[in-house]
Amino acid sequence: MVLGGERLATEEMQRIARWTNLSETTFLLGSSKADYKLRIFTPRQELPFAGHPTIGSAHAALEAGFVSRKSRLRQECGAGIIELSVEDDGRIFLKGPPAKTQRLEAGIPSIPLVPGSKVMKVDVGPVWVVGEMSDAAALAALKPDMTALAEWSDSLGVTGTTVFALSKDGLSKIHVRSFAPAHGIPEDPVCGSGNLSVATYLKSTDQIFRFGESYLARQGMQLGRDGRVSVRIGKDAVEIGGHAVTCVDGTLNSGTEP
Repeated sequence: MVLGGERLATEEMQRIARWTNLSETTFLLGSSKADYKLRIFTPRQELPFAGHPTIGSAHAALEAGFVSRKSRLRQECGAGIIELSVEDDGRIFLKGPPAKTQRLEAGIPSIPLVPGSKVMKVDVGPVWVVGEMSDAAALAALKPDMTALAEWSDSLGVTGTTVFALSKDGLSKIHVRSFAPAHGIPEDPVCGSGNLSVATYLKSTDQIFRFGESYLARQGMQLGRDGRVSVRIGKDAVEIGGHAVTCVDGTLNSGTEP
């Protein structure tokens, strides 16, 4: 997350995002419509919204004093105004933007889904194709064909695919993995919009009862991470949240070529 993004042109933001080579790089700006404005870039293009960067950027904005500490925040981004809440335990939750869903008849290349299960395209800003695998062990062992997945994603005009499976680890209800090779992200270690899409999938297919209206998802173990995403499925909206931690703090000097 870069503070003071007003001084940067769009192409400079994209160049920095290519240099960091992270799943998403965000830029925090002032806003006349909300507490702040956020611009979000993958190594290849700008996104209207992303969940994990929204929560991390809210944490950084509060920690840096860019916004005053309070229980409710409003973020302006390409998807509109995102409402956030800061819980007493330090978790930050966001209310996902309205989702658009579309049932797909075909499966997902190189990913063996549960036979007969539904496959759905879910648009929450980023567009994910969501499917279910048989169990957490199969999900953990999955090694998709990234070339085929990237070509398929481009043909559908989607960000990538997010797959999930029932967890029996005693910690979480569900395991999730998100792949977006067409955007230069073979696998996202923790994907907020992917988890929003899974929750939307469960809601749209009348499967909320399987995991409950409030559950914990795990993601990123195959990349040496152990991301924990809290999900709340309400009548009118889906919320995701969790704790954010500052890992790196530094300065980018203007005029320096990344």
